[in-house]
Amino acid sequence: MELRRNTHHVYRIMYHFVWIPKYRHKVFEEPFRADLKAIIQKIGYDYDIEIVELEIPVDHIHMVVRAEPKDSPSSIMQKIKSLSAREFFRIHPQIRHKYFWGGKLWTQSYFVETIGNASEKVIREYVKNQLEAMNKGEENSKQLGLF
Repeated sequence: MELRRNTHHVYRIMYHFVWIPKYRHKVFEEPFRADLKAIIQKIGYDYDIEIVELEIPVDHIHMVVRAEPKDSPSSIMQKIKSLSAREFFRIHPQIRHKYFWGGKLWTQSYFVETIGNASEKVIREYVKNQLEAMNKGEENSKQLGLF
């Protein structure tokens, strides 16, 4: 996973999301799966959410996104869920009437985890050793007569 840059940040942020439809109905068979996939891809494009992977089994969604620091996981999910439900029901009103009589496609819950190149242990060691590394750098500078 490579570093990304914008005017004020250098970052590497990826999230893995999993969420389910209301009542865990098994509705995402073809052609509904392809339509929902296209809807979510379009939302990603429209809102600068880079969708790296997207898979839709019959009763849940897996999505990996690359995000900017300004985009929280909850704001990403809010956009994806609300806009995808509205568009999916617009295209397939029969699904709404048959399975989602309450008017909501998605449950309120979702699973999210960060994805990174290093393990927690490696990062904790890196952070813990920052003072030691800084002190070594200062010591080397003094030996070279830079201080």
